[in-house]
Parts: sequence; C-alpha cells; structure tokens
Amino acid sequence: MSVIEHIESPLLDELCTRLRELASELDRPGDDGLFPWPERQLALCGEYGVFRWFIEKDHGGLGWSDEDLVRGYLALSASCLTTTFIITQRTGACRRIINSESDFVIGNLLPDLISGSAFSTLGISHLTTSHRHLAKPVLTAEASDAGFVLNGFSPWVTGGDQADTIVVGATMSDGRQVLTICPTSIQGVIAERPADLVALSSSHTGRVIFEDVEVDRKWLLGGPAENVMATGVGAKTGGLQTSTLAVGLASGAIEFLEAESAKRDDLVLAMEALKQEYAELRDQLIQAAAGEIECSNEQVRTSANSLVLRATQASLAAAKGAGFVTGHPAGRWCREALFFMVWSCPQPVMNAHLCQLAGIAE
Repeated sequence: MSVIEHIESPLLDELCTRLRELASELDRPGDDGLFPWPERQLALCGEYGVFRWFIEKDHGGLGWSDEDLVRGYLALSASCLTTTFIITQRTGACRRIINSESDFVIGNLLPDLISGSAFSTLGISHLTTSHRHLAKPVLTAEASDAGFVLNGFSPWVTGGDQADTIVVGATMSDGRQVLTICPTSIQGVIAERPADLVALSSSHTGRVIFEDVEVDRKWLLGGPAENVMATGVGAKTGGLQTSTLAVGLASGAIEFLEAESAKRDDLVLAMEALKQEYAELRDQLIQAAAGEIECSNEQVRTSANSLVLRATQASLAAAKGAGFVTGHPAGRWCREALFFMVWSCPQPVMNAHLCQLAGIAE
C-alpha cells in the first residue's frame, strides 16, 4: 500500500473515511465489559505510513513540518479521536526515544515503532500533571548494579495492557528523576484492567504497577537529574497538540451539522457561525505551528475547548433523539469533548471554563 507522504495526498481522505467507518465499533464493550482496543485502526495507520509523519528523515521517517502535522492531526481527530489520542502517546514515546540519543534504544526500538509492528506508550503523567501533590512519589527508582529498580505505579498509561515498551519516569530518594524504557515483558510489570472512562475507553488508559522491576541501564533515556522531563521535547506540535485534537473533533461535529443544515434551514445560522469560528481557529493553529504568529497556548486551549463543547452539543441538538442513542456519533462526540476538560488542562483554562459555565466574566 502507498503511504501518505504529504498532507495533500488523497490517501489521507481514504484513511480518514475508513477510520470514521470503524469509529462506532469502539463505543460498544465486549462480553467481558472491556472496550475493544483499536487494533484495526492502528494497523491501518501503520499501513498508510502515519507513524512516519512525526519522525525525521534521518531516522527513517517522513519529517513532516509542524504545520503539516497540525493539519494531519486535525484530519485524524475528526475521524476517530480515540485512535488519534493513542497516536499522540505513541508519538510522545518515539520523540523521547529519539531525543535520548541512545544508539542502543533507537536501534532496537525505532524501526518497529515506525513500521507499526510494535507499540510504545508513555508512563510519565505523575511527573507532569497527575499525583504531583502527594508528599511521596507514586513511582520510585533505586539504583542497582544493573540499572534501576522501579516500585509503585504510573496512574494514566494509555494502552498499557497492549504496549511492548513504556517510557517511564520515576523519582529517586534524593529527588532526582530518571526516564527509562521499561519492556513490559519484565517480571513485576502489571497492567491493571483499563479504567471505564466517560469517553475514549478503547484507549485502554489505566494504571500500570511496577513491583521490584529491575530495568537495565541500557534502556535509560535521561537522568538521574532534577526535573528530567525538562530535557528534550515530546510531540513536535508542542503545546498546540491538545488544542489541535479538540478543534479536529469539533470539525467532525460541524461537518455533521452542515450536512443536516442542507435539509433543515433552521440549522444554517448556527452551522455557519461554528464553521467560521472553526476556520479561524484552524488557521491560527497552523500559523502558530509555522512560527508565523505568536499566541498563548492557554488562550488557544480555552478557545479550542469552548468550540469543541459547543459544536458537539450542537450536533446532538440537530440529531435530536437519535443522537442520544448509543452508536450515534453525536452522542459520542459530546462525551469525547468532555475529555478536553480534564486532559492536561491548565488551571487558567479551567478557571476560564468555570467562569463561562457560571455566566460571569473572568
């Protein structure tokens, strides 16, 4: 199969159509109560070369520009937010691997990650946003002769029960931190049953426990150092990534509203206003990624969150009762929009939302 080598490729539309057709399958749990892992969707992304977008050419990728990555994320998230969210965690792991400059780790992991034959994810939220208020670190590392021994847990690991490797951050007794690859085949790595979420349950996000897990020093990506997450970068789109996914989801809902408005004149005014707001925010994201304008990540995030909440609820209103039935995309979009209220949501953004919800000026 030909890969999507550039953003204008008609193959991107083909992939997005296939992802959109499969999206409803992720909204229904199996007999065991677990929501299905999007194996087919991720396999398609591998076949179409999506995982190569984010990797530089000298590492075997396509080296897409930041602005084209924004466009790519907009298209994917409009089609299947769950699959796109998983890709962000996968890509974050790949970026940490590359930035480690470890020939051993890069050589052993990156080729299979680029092809899609292996899956790696992130176990670092406890170092950045989650559980940081606790006096004792939830995941600790102790130096050993071979490397480091991990004990504790990482609270929010996407695809932890599916991963071949996890990029894990842990804190030592002196406060320094390490960042390391942890193969999930090591004894003592236990992926708990994924959490039942309001939306995106098929991302299999949940807690991974580490019980006396000894990781060889050859897997070390960074540290020991204070604030090890400050070294290197994550996804290439930086702080715009989450806003981009929110705007992409909004565009999917607006497209539905536009199709309905062709049959119902009463929807036209709202649709056109939302469509205009989406176009302006999309252009702002692309220009910011290209370095053409400067904008506050928090301001963009506030605007993106507001748009996705209103656009998805508008799609539900247009769908009426049918949209309130499990399996209809409008209901799923509304639940997925709530994700952006909690996913790495900075306090100023949350404060702005609270003021909006309370009907007061910030």
